[in-house]
Amino acid sequence: MLRSFFMPGSFKFCAGESDYQWSTTLVLVAQALAVGVGSVAPAVRWFTSVIYRLPRNRKINCTGICFKVEKYWIQCLVEIKECPFIRIESQQLRKLAHEAKRSCLDTIIRAQIGIVMGCKLIQFISIFCACIIVKVCDSCSKLKKLLPSESISADQSMETKNLDLSRFVLHFEGEEELVEVTMRKNCTATDNWMREGEKKQPKHLTDLLKKATFAEGFKGVREFDCDQVCILDCEEPPQPWSLPIVTLTAIAISLPNISSCSVKQLLCSVHEGLVYVKLIEEHLDGKEELTNTRRAAFKVWSGVDIYHKWLDVDLHKLSLKSKSTREVLELLVEGGKSRLAEFKNAYPTECPRINPSEWHAEALAANSMYRISSTILKNYQHYNMAPGESLFPSLVVLISDLLAACLTNLRPFIFSKCLKTTIEERKGSVREAVYILGQMVEIVKLLDQSSLSIVYSDKITTIADWRSLHKAIKPLAIAPHPTMADTASINAGEKYLNIS
Repeated sequence: MLRSFFMPGSFKFCAGESDYQWSTTLVLVAQALAVGVGSVAPAVRWFTSVIYRLPRNRKINCTGICFKVEKYWIQCLVEIKECPFIRIESQQLRKLAHEAKRSCLDTIIRAQIGIVMGCKLIQFISIFCACIIVKVCDSCSKLKKLLPSESISADQSMETKNLDLSRFVLHFEGEEELVEVTMRKNCTATDNWMREGEKKQPKHLTDLLKKATFAEGFKGVREFDCDQVCILDCEEPPQPWSLPIVTLTAIAISLPNISSCSVKQLLCSVHEGLVYVKLIEEHLDGKEELTNTRRAAFKVWSGVDIYHKWLDVDLHKLSLKSKSTREVLELLVEGGKSRLAEFKNAYPTECPRINPSEWHAEALAANSMYRISSTILKNYQHYNMAPGESLFPSLVVLISDLLAACLTNLRPFIFSKCLKTTIEERKGSVREAVYILGQMVEIVKLLDQSSLSIVYSDKITTIADWRSLHKAIKPLAIAPHPTMADTASINAGEKYLNIS
């Protein structure tokens, strides 16, 4: 085609019209495109692989080229050669078959070694030629921007000096020169996922967490469930983070005289928070006894979020019919107690024998509603509300405290996502962890305000841990945020606690 284009007089097509007419032109163009793509694509792949293997200083050292066949090229063949052959009764035939197998595999191994050495020789020639080309181009400063830069930015170089990540890069034997390229590419990908996460930060959740009692060590974790509330069974079921959060949200939106805007804001905030609560509970809390309770929490949450219903109780109608907050709380207490009694009556022989963690979802939700509503009703007079003031803001603070205390597990969650997964799953797991970290940047800064979570961060992961910690340090009052004058003493390593 090129010859006919540049030298039209060198040859001629047959005279007359072809029976194929216009289709000959179509066939010619299709074949030309196929030849072009088939030639350009391998050339681009060759050029890319050569560029990645170019020395940083653009100098070829012949002694530095490793003309050595790595073990992984022939390891499988060697293992097959050394493994015993199938059992044959005749010793002569067995010996003949074994020798034939060894001779055949020796030939294949030598052929494999020859192919690998030939590829290494071609690679050396390619790199040598590419180095000459790149040197010329570098001198003219024409392809500098298209090739990997010889110098790293100031921030990257400082980071590399302070933190050597090369030991974390998985690579084949003989490919040590690709470690730096892999680190650079992975850092770029990590930064991209971090930025993508920062674009989708949970703004409603961040606004809700700002109302948490950071200076008091998230006291809502201690106050949402009172030990003085009567137990309806011989043993209480364990509580994950999600079920109390859902129950408190249901109570909050059932209160009278609450604007629809406040209810919508709370539901959006809790919805965003439960996404991360679920991740933390599933990844860090390996106790199977909490699995059923977590399922109950998210089953109840579907009704609360979509239909504004707790089980079969319409919370919106309840808020309209009730005359006071106390009446709502009393109805919820009775509702939780009656539904738990119905469950026990429906299974009179099974209930005494099964563990409370294995109750049905309705029974677990009813028990949680009974205990939390009873606690709020018991402490109702201690909330120091002015006449006509709603209980809603106090419940929002309790929900915020529970969410904030749960989210203090973000650091160990992200750490375990990066290091405790198998090698095959680690790439996707690290990518997910970086994306979540980008989403939670502002929230992590907020959580750093809690001195209690910093001091005991490795000891408190569940609600039971937090409540036990609050009981253990009951004689201690957690101090307010430090002033500028107190900063020096904190930096010196003092725990920010005052003995009362």
